[in-house]
Amino acid sequence: MLKELQPEINELLSNGNAGMDERLQGICELLKDRVPHYDWVGFYFKNGDKEELKLGPYAGAPTDHTIIPFGKGICGQVAVSNQNFVVPDVNAQDNYIACSITVKAEIVVPLFLNGENIGQIDIDSNTPDPFTEEDEKLLEYINSEIAKIM
Repeated sequence: MLKELQPEINELLSNGNAGMDERLQGICELLKDRVPHYDWVGFYFKNGDKEELKLGPYAGAPTDHTIIPFGKGICGQVAVSNQNFVVPDVNAQDNYIACSITVKAEIVVPLFLNGENIGQIDIDSNTPDPFTEEDEKLLEYINSEIAKIM
């Protein structure tokens, strides 16, 4: 998957005519359209000096979760742990914030800039337990490329 999408990801991110949000929106749409088990793709970023995340560009159904406090839900936990979090079954998670009743699994990968966790990419899937090491590698690659242009 990574090898297939890598040229398109690089092209989207290297588009100097587009602003950062536009580039990230392109990444969200590419992933949602091309990876069958990605039903919602979005970026959350640290909201200034606040201990919370703010929703950035995304592709998929609208969400009420535009602000997420650190520690709350999967995204909020990643903001604190600085670790990837793969959730094969969201119903088995005590600290899960439901975005939609159709979501079965979630993966969140932090985005680091100069060693600081400044945000994350968040994927929801309506497929139970769909995420593999390849998904993690793809999302880590995307975040490392984004950090290079921030």
